[in-house]
Amino acid sequence: MTMSKGTPKLYEIYDRLALGGMGHPADLEKVRFSLLETAHVEGFNRSPCDVTGSRMVKYGLAPVIKQAFEEVFKAPFIVKIVLAELGQKVGADRFLTINYDGTFEEKSRHAVLGATAGVEQEMDTYLRQQAIVSLEQAVNAAVCSWAVGDRAQRRAFDESGDHSEVHADLDRQVSNPDGLYDHVRQCMTDKSIECALLDRQMQGTSKYRTLSPDELAMLLPRDLGRSAA
Repeated sequence: MTMSKGTPKLYEIYDRLALGGMGHPADLEKVRFSLLETAHVEGFNRSPCDVTGSRMVKYGLAPVIKQAFEEVFKAPFIVKIVLAELGQKVGADRFLTINYDGTFEEKSRHAVLGATAGVEQEMDTYLRQQAIVSLEQAVNAAVCSWAVGDRAQRRAFDESGDHSEVHADLDRQVSNPDGLYDHVRQCMTDKSIECALLDRQMQGTSKYRTLSPDELAMLLPRDLGRSAA
């Protein structure tokens, strides 16, 4: 789940793989095409079972991003991505995040992307406190964690303290769940909610689908569902 201004940030990569990213749109497209090509070549030459998130990251994408970051005469990728993989069985799902320098992490329950490590830490702390056992809870937790990250990023951009009243207002907003939704509504003037799902119950090999505005309207409170991309 993310917020976008019209340019998509969530994509299907392969049957059980999905990509989310932030950063320069051109670099995100390069990363997406690279992953698409690698995944489909791997699936054709070997087997669809060999197209795993770990293999795509460790032997495909991460070395390329790392090399571009370290080369003096080559522009680095201005992008951070998360690769979500639906496991063959419940409990085997995973997330892999890749930073702009090629370093990567593998997680099992959730993953976040933020402008800084501090922003990601606040989002991660919020998500670890949530009990998520349904799609509705997952969507709401994702939307609220975005609000937590956006609030943290705004606070980091103004370290002088000149806007203490604004910061105090943001802190009051996140002291209760309704405050997080109110913060999201304030950001919806130029953004829309983008949400995708890897659905184990889908028929066929592809498990990727986007959540429609009608679905989000039923999962999110009040008017937020109508702000879906």
